Amino acid sequence: MSAKVTRRVVTGHRADGKSTILIDAPAPNVKQRKAGNASTLLWVTDESPAVVSGAVDQAARDIGVPPPSRGSIFRLAEFPPGAQSRASDNETLLRDFGIGSDVLRGHPPRDPAIHRTRSLDYVVVLEGEIVLLLDDAETTLRAGDVVIQQGTNHAWTNRGAAICRLAMVFIDAEEPEQLLALNRKGGS
Repeated sequence: MSAKVTRRVVTGHRADGKSTILIDAPAPNVKQRKAGNASTLLWVTDESPAVVSGAVDQAARDIGVPPPSRGSIFRLAEFPPGAQSRASDNETLLRDFGIGSDVLRGHPPRDPAIHRTRSLDYVVVLEGEIVLLLDDAETTLRAGDVVIQQGTNHAWTNRGAAICRLAMVFIDAEEPEQLLALNRKGGS
């Protein structure tokens, strides 16, 4: 599956302070994940508050799923019809997604695609439908639905007949207090 081409318009400032278009072209940083989905990286910040004075393409880099410490990621993700996890095991998926051991693990995953990032995620379903799997629940999301995900174990699976396209903003966050407490007790 090839990701749908995404036109990306990035604005900025000229030397005289007037606003201008810095980039108006297809977003070039497209990654095909081993799990079967594709993602297009649109922008990354390495700090908060974000620096908005540069003319450098902040998406011209290789980065995993999680955002940089104190940073953010904006990407589009596409899941083909029938997409389930194609990872043979959870650790393979975590490596493919760039999720390191610095992120506390939640409960043992009920599906090989379940993962967690230390981030606050804003997810908007742009087209199609997708199932959000959690530790103890699942829900079907359709175009126009929004998810605010607070560092939870989750996976995405497309049980529909068409590509599902998601807009995703990941913002670095603290570890959830519940996971810190479990970690202190030595359990998960």
